[in-house]
Amino acid sequence: MSKIMDPIGRLMGLRYKSHPWHGIEIGPDAPEIVTCFIEMVPTDTVKYEVDKVSGYLRLDRPQKFSNVVPALYGFIPQTFCANSVAEFCNQKTERTDIKGDRDPIDICVLTEKDITHGDIVVMARPIGGFRMIDGTEADDKLVAVLNDDAVYGNYKDITDCPQLVLDRLRHYFLTYKDLPGKESNVEITHVYGIEEAHEVIRRSMDDYHHKFDNLDIFLSEV
Repeated sequence: MSKIMDPIGRLMGLRYKSHPWHGIEIGPDAPEIVTCFIEMVPTDTVKYEVDKVSGYLRLDRPQKFSNVVPALYGFIPQTFCANSVAEFCNQKTERTDIKGDRDPIDICVLTEKDITHGDIVVMARPIGGFRMIDGTEADDKLVAVLNDDAVYGNYKDITDCPQLVLDRLRHYFLTYKDLPGKESNVEITHVYGIEEAHEVIRRSMDDYHHKFDNLDIFLSEV
């Protein structure tokens, strides 16, 4: 169980909307099954992102090119990409200059269901991911399947995923930051399986608790 669940529950209770990054549990079975907060769905034509202060969805930017996310897309609550995640990325890429992007871990969730809006919470099983680097920042994009999904639910590893699906996801992540007249500095160095996905999650949980231990102390005194 998360270190900050009880004090946050007491503080926010039923009177306030829980912050999707800090106030929602990652889940007792993490990293095998994780809670995911979904910001965007395939029908969205603009990019939404959670405002880190308020916890509400905000319009990040209208897409300049035709670029639609091919799966549910969001992040894993109570994760943080900092030193431990960056260290793992450096190990796998044999680099020394990569740092964490200081965001929660991004995740896309495959499902056969038509889910038409974000700002929702789903349970998913990570099966792998893309080791994406934005400049010198680790920006892993995990791939998961909706838990008990009728079509994707029996996938055990990213090798079970059709190549066309992986190609669509890769194309999206390599191009969604493109702006007219300006090239993005994004690369995907590896596509990895379930064991590395679990390790990224574990490290991001450690980074989160290291970063927000002071929040835990403050809330426990409220």
